[in-house]
Amino acid sequence: MRIESPLGLGSIGEREDFRQQERWEDHEGMENGWRRGIPSLPVSISGIILVACIAIYLLSLVAPSFVYGYLALNPAYLWQRPWTLVTYMFVHASFDHLFWNMLFLFFFGIELERRVGEKTFLLIFLLSGIVAALVQIFVFPSILVGASGALYGVMGCLAIIAPEIRVLIFFVIPLSIRAAIILFALVEFLSFGAADNIAHMAHFVGLLVGLTFGYAMRKQPKYNYNI
Repeated sequence: MRIESPLGLGSIGEREDFRQQERWEDHEGMENGWRRGIPSLPVSISGIILVACIAIYLLSLVAPSFVYGYLALNPAYLWQRPWTLVTYMFVHASFDHLFWNMLFLFFFGIELERRVGEKTFLLIFLLSGIVAALVQIFVFPSILVGASGALYGVMGCLAIIAPEIRVLIFFVIPLSIRAAIILFALVEFLSFGAADNIAHMAHFVGLLVGLTFGYAMRKQPKYNYNI
């Protein structure tokens, strides 16, 4: 799955830290969490995902049959290889596919993780990617690779909990993040079934999952997503 439009993260207003709200985190913030023993290392879940995607891409250059055979999501082998519902998000088809997804992750993934904490971010990322893949292969069966569905979920959640964020479409055109996701959703919807080798349905569904998370965080103060 590809992200075709380069994005930049523009001005960010005051950050609302959902980790400090009782409904989300009972533990200390991410800066005092599982990496307390190594405070000098800038490690985060989004950073780990980024490194893992790069590592798997490099592995695909030397062992493509393994990566695309056992880590990509092939609907024909889903029952035999259920782990591919997760691992497909870390596999990318080309350098530009990897580059734009990791740029997207760098801008939006890190920002969402700072606001909601590691566990909630990971849940949003994984659930968006899994649901996006299941709907995609049910409606348009095909082999899936890429983190785009999960990343659209990240952006959808940010659009609800951080509407002050602005993005630069093609690094030039400024839009609010909510206006941007409306534009993206329209493009993906109109592209359903297009013969362009892009999983538009997965993008659209991932975005819906992220929006659902965002609305839940705003509207259901006692609900807890922690895993």
